[in-house]
Amino acid sequence: MNILEVEGITKDYSNHRALEDVSLNIPEQSVFGLLGPNGAGKTTLIRIINQISSMDKGNIYFKGEKLRPQHVDRIGYLPEERGLYRKMKVGEMALYLAQLKGLSRAQSMEQLEYWFNKFNIADWWYRKVEELSKGMQQKIQFIVTIIHEPELLIFDEPFSGFDPINQVMLKEEILKQKDRGAAIIFSTHNMASVEEICDNIALIHNSKVILQGDVEQLKEDYKTNEYDVELGNCPAGMASLNGHDMKIVREEQQDDLVKGRLRVNNEVTTNEVIRRLINCGEIRGFKEVLPSMNDIFIKNVSEIPKA
Repeated sequence: MNILEVEGITKDYSNHRALEDVSLNIPEQSVFGLLGPNGAGKTTLIRIINQISSMDKGNIYFKGEKLRPQHVDRIGYLPEERGLYRKMKVGEMALYLAQLKGLSRAQSMEQLEYWFNKFNIADWWYRKVEELSKGMQQKIQFIVTIIHEPELLIFDEPFSGFDPINQVMLKEEILKQKDRGAAIIFSTHNMASVEEICDNIALIHNSKVILQGDVEQLKEDYKTNEYDVELGNCPAGMASLNGHDMKIVREEQQDDLVKGRLRVNNEVTTNEVIRRLINCGEIRGFKEVLPSMNDIFIKNVSEIPKA
C-alpha cells in the first residue's frame, strides 16, 4: 500500500515551470529517494506535499485520502535550509518545537532527554543555538522532526554539515524510523547514500520525472553485461577470449595475476563466460559489474538537453 500518491502535479512560477505532470507513489514503510540536479523541481514538490506551496494542477493522496491541512501533523519535514531560532537556548527551542508537534510538555521533556543523551548533546541544553556547529544544529533539527513519530518523514539533504561518523549514525536512525513503520522521502545528491538506504527512487530533471523504480531493479536494467575477472596461471593473457560475442574492455598484468574486464553479448550466459575463462586460466576472481546509482543518474540527466 502507498502512503502517498502524487498524480499529475504541475506548478508554474511566473515564467518558469517548476513541475510538469509529475506522478509518483511512495510505498508505506520504505525509503524513497527523490533525486535530481539543482533546480530540477524536488524542493517545489516537497513544499507542495507539506502544503507550504499550492499546486496548479494534479492531486495528492495521503493513505487514500485527498491531502488536507490536518495531514501535516502526520508528516515530519527536515528542510535543507535550517529553521532554528539562533538566539534561543537549545533546550527551550527544542521544547517549544516538540510541543508544536502536539506533544505535552511532559512527553516533550521525556523524548528530548532520550534523544539529547543518545546524540551526546545534553550538555548543550542551556547554550544558544548560534553557538552550535552546523552539524550540532542538524542533530537538533533531526530530533524535532521525528519526535512526534510521524507516519511520513521528508529529509532534504539530511547529511549536510555532518562528518562521516555522524553520517553513519544518522543513516542508522533513518533506517530505524523505517523499521518502526514510517515511510521516508529522502532527497539528496549523495548517490552512495541512495544505494545504502533507498528502496525506490524517482529522478526529476527539467521539472519532469524521467526515471523511477526499485533501486536494485534499475541497476539490473542498466547493466552492460560486463564482468571483472582475475586469472592465475594465464601466461598468454586473455586475448583468446576476444570474439564476436565477447570483448576485452581492459586487461593488465599484476604480479602473477591477469586482471581485466569483459563485455559479452546478451545471449552469452554467465556459465558460458566461466567455461571460457577456465580454458584460459585459473579463475581467482569473478564479479558481474553493476552500474552505481551515480552512473545511472549521470546517464539519464546527460542524455536530456537542458530546458
